[in-house]
Amino acid sequence: MLLFDSVKKEKLALKKEGVVNMYLCGPTVYDDAHLGHARNNICFDMLRRTLLALGRKLCFARNYTDIDDKILKKMQESGESLEQITQKYIAHYERDMRHLRVLEPDLKPKATDFIKQMIELILCLEKQGFTYTLEDGIYFDTSKDKDYLSLSKRSFEDNQTRLNEQKEKKNEADFVLWKFDENFYTAPFGKGRPGWHSECVAMIEALFKDGLDIHAGGVDLFFPHHENEATQCRCAFGKNLATHWLHNGFVKIDGEKMSKSLNNSFFVRDALREFCGEALRFYLMSVHYRAHFNYSLEDLALCKKRLDKLYRLKKRLDLNELEDKPKKCEREVSTAILQALQDDLNISKALALLDEFITNANLKLDENKALKENLREDFKELTFIFGLGFEDAILYFQQGFSKEQKAWIEEQIFKRTEAKKAKNYALADKLRQDLADFGVVLLDTAQGTIWEKA
Repeated sequence: MLLFDSVKKEKLALKKEGVVNMYLCGPTVYDDAHLGHARNNICFDMLRRTLLALGRKLCFARNYTDIDDKILKKMQESGESLEQITQKYIAHYERDMRHLRVLEPDLKPKATDFIKQMIELILCLEKQGFTYTLEDGIYFDTSKDKDYLSLSKRSFEDNQTRLNEQKEKKNEADFVLWKFDENFYTAPFGKGRPGWHSECVAMIEALFKDGLDIHAGGVDLFFPHHENEATQCRCAFGKNLATHWLHNGFVKIDGEKMSKSLNNSFFVRDALREFCGEALRFYLMSVHYRAHFNYSLEDLALCKKRLDKLYRLKKRLDLNELEDKPKKCEREVSTAILQALQDDLNISKALALLDEFITNANLKLDENKALKENLREDFKELTFIFGLGFEDAILYFQQGFSKEQKAWIEEQIFKRTEAKKAKNYALADKLRQDLADFGVVLLDTAQGTIWEKA
């Protein structure tokens, strides 16, 4: 399998043959998941599904930063405790990821569960002369690492940290390892809490004893976060933190980079009010993971129509209950799609092959109904690879209405059925037209009348 590792495409290499160890930088849990979180998870869920469908064993971790300045600010604003805030937003985050058909991680480490390991990491760096102390905390001296910036391939001339500067730092690139704070954890170098860049290093070292194969995250984490992780591991333990570093592109809203400071940080929960999770998933995965993504509701609506074709086929195949469980996929169409995905997740080619399968499957069903069972087996494998097609096919086409609106629609359909029984066809036609004006299409079947959103 070929993957774009930091700045070049390379063949996937494993620390230990047989299992792929993968770690995704997760959220700081002080607010709900936004579209950047959604795309980040969906992109690397596709990588995970591809590896599993190829028959690879995988250990996948996604962390939670549950101690951070932003969380402390939220505590002051809300009056809630750190645990109340972080537990609430972890629950919200996992709910949204389930809607997006993101597979549950094997490991979900929280920063607060690894304070001991972070302290040990800092002590190791201190012992080897890579740290210094200022009034507000313990800092890492980047000038002591001759390979600093080797991951991101930046130069010190264009080095910017994005973080609030401490004027007394020895070097602009130096970063805090431990923030002094009497309200938190006891450590040999003083009570406090960890700096953001140390969390993942400590958790990865604790969780992956055989080493980490893939470290993934958004491109905004490439520098300084991942660079600073890499230097700590190199200096503390004399080894690379990960073999491969993968990054997905930014999400832009109508051409502008998504940012809370610009007030255009679109939450997943907002998108899910109008569209189902699979429609949002399909849209966010439709562009190559390394490319920047320009989000618009108009494009999302168009993309859903493409997904509709998959669900039309699902209805024709009489498939309803499908399990989203890891499986090795070996059918002919799956093999072709997996071959495309093995080339750095070539999603455009993979989705083109999916479209081709849907078209050909419909033609085959028109010609020979006996092929249905064979096509069902193809469909089941493809649903796992893409994380699509698990909704009830009838309910899928009814999305976009509130519970109250759905109740009204069902009431009108009942009245129309009764009118037809009474041979009051004028009333039945009027009720059909009223529903059409409301955006509802009726389908009269042998099993009764079903409806869809127009």
